[in-house]
Amino acid sequence: MLIVAALLAAAAPRAAKLCYDYKKGGVWNYETLYAPFDFPIMKTSEEIMEEMDRASGVRVPYYKYSDEVTRGALLKAATLDLGEYSPAVLEALGVVLERGVISDDSVPEGSGIIYVQKEKRALKVPAGEVSGLSAARASFVSELRKAGVPEAADSLILASSVSQLIVPNLTFDEQITEAVNEESRRMVSPTEGFVSAGQLIVSKGEIITADIARILDSYKREYESSVGSSGPVYLNILGNVMVALLLVVLLLLSILFSGKSFFVDTRYYYLVFVFALFAGMIMLLVRFYPMLLYMAPLTLCALYLQAFVRARVIVPVYIISLLPLLIYADHGASLFVIFLAGGLVSIYCSRYLVQGWKQFLLALINFVAMALVYIALRLTGGEGGIFLNDLLRLLVAALLAVFLYPLIYLFEKIFNLVSNSRLVELADTSNPVLRELELKAPGTFQHSLQVMNMADAAARAIDANPLLLRVGALYHDIGKLSNPMCFIENESLLNKPDDQKYHSGLSPEQSAEDIIKHVSDGVDAANAHRLPSVVVDFIRTHHGTTVTGYFWSKYLSGGGNPEARGKFSYPGPAPTTKEQIILMLCDSIEAASRTLTNYTPEAYSAFVEKMVQGKMDQGQFDNADISIKELALVKEAIKNYLAQMHHGRVVYPHSKRNILTSNK
Repeated sequence: MLIVAALLAAAAPRAAKLCYDYKKGGVWNYETLYAPFDFPIMKTSEEIMEEMDRASGVRVPYYKYSDEVTRGALLKAATLDLGEYSPAVLEALGVVLERGVISDDSVPEGSGIIYVQKEKRALKVPAGEVSGLSAARASFVSELRKAGVPEAADSLILASSVSQLIVPNLTFDEQITEAVNEESRRMVSPTEGFVSAGQLIVSKGEIITADIARILDSYKREYESSVGSSGPVYLNILGNVMVALLLVVLLLLSILFSGKSFFVDTRYYYLVFVFALFAGMIMLLVRFYPMLLYMAPLTLCALYLQAFVRARVIVPVYIISLLPLLIYADHGASLFVIFLAGGLVSIYCSRYLVQGWKQFLLALINFVAMALVYIALRLTGGEGGIFLNDLLRLLVAALLAVFLYPLIYLFEKIFNLVSNSRLVELADTSNPVLRELELKAPGTFQHSLQVMNMADAAARAIDANPLLLRVGALYHDIGKLSNPMCFIENESLLNKPDDQKYHSGLSPEQSAEDIIKHVSDGVDAANAHRLPSVVVDFIRTHHGTTVTGYFWSKYLSGGGNPEARGKFSYPGPAPTTKEQIILMLCDSIEAASRTLTNYTPEAYSAFVEKMVQGKMDQGQFDNADISIKELALVKEAIKNYLAQMHHGRVVYPHSKRNILTSNK
């Protein structure tokens, strides 16, 4: 546990956290807060993106002005024979080219601003001051009139092709245009105000408006990013160590709730592993990737616990595993409630939806539960907007829980456990070993079915595992497959005379040896079929260290040595768990109940009490974790089951029976 605490402390976030819990629309329940330092008021990410989009929408084109084109046109115009109009033509041509000429297909739309680069300087120019090629040539004629050139000279100028010297001298630069607009996006300010030290932020009892919430968010960001982290490092480390120890202590208390014997069970190590895995995952995500918290498959923790751990321990341990969300994460209370709801729904539904394609239905139900809680929390916080990205992340978390669930089979091997999914598979009577038992030893198979149902009823009366008991009952007698005719439930099916039955020619010692051997044969068969060790333990302990009563009595009646009891005793060991005790009682009571002739409640009660007392007298309960109260509940459940198994029927009148027979 100390190692787990050390690992959690190492994984915990290093940054300080402002210990105020608030939401927009709520009431400020703390003391009046004044700004202890200067800090900027930050815009929300949505506002920044909106301003950046607006900046991108205003696209200012960038043009390069070519002096070479202008000089070349003027030099060519100077060589033309224009007579007395030559100076005026050169002046008009210079004015038009100096304004800037753009090709007709590059003329900017609207009446906005463009950038024109002249002599290494970018100038903002109204788009209307530059002209397309056609407009520039028309403007050239107007400039000629201003220069005093009469219309009569137009034919001379036209013949000289001066207007053909007007060519585009402004070139659109796509690369620089994009760079300038990207710079405009980057220049969007992330702040929209400033709070000075000593300024009132919020008063006690005041409603937290949108503006106050924004200031509080900005204060929190500034505190956690700079002021909080500038304090002594050892205080943060000490706090993380204390939190880790607190979580471990809470985990230990929840385990103690289930009984001290849990500490000597391999499930204890598995439970600690699952707790450390998910609590550590939360801490690391908060520390390095807080945006991924909504995608974390935290409900998988509940499913992993459900697979191996007792029901009354699952929810407390799951809640403790989620506590780092409350302690470290922003909006941790919301995340805690979301994943708590998803986990509880998963725990309940996994009993019915854990196999095959139904796992995807489980993921859908899990997602719907978390999404509904998320939407409810957003609405109660006064935030009408639902973030689709958050819902998609929750969907990913639900799907990840399903895809990662098969890792329980790896955990089965590592921790030597058996999951509920595996038990459900083993409880299927179409399994090869059970089919073989039904065919070769049908009496034993029917006995096992009755024991299974009786044990299930007894398990539900106390805090035992019904599914585990059902599997143990089905397989506890598979050792009889090696010699099925040795056992009376199978031998009687042959209808042979007594002198031809299996035990007719054997001594009591030989008969006892053959019967006792079904335990070791069962262990061998279980190992051959790779049954889990917890099932093998049922085979070893279902007779404990009791004696084969019938042949032991027969041996003593024949003058046998009372010191030879060991030859007639099962090797054991005696049961150590509630489930093993229940199976031992149900096995012997079901078999012996077939000799009953009196089917009254009093007879059942006396019979069960006698059988249980006999096991107790032989010391079979000495090492078992079962209380007197639980044993009484088990006995009562078995008595009720016997009454149901040997229920009465109404005798049909003779005439009606004949009618029924004739109708067949």
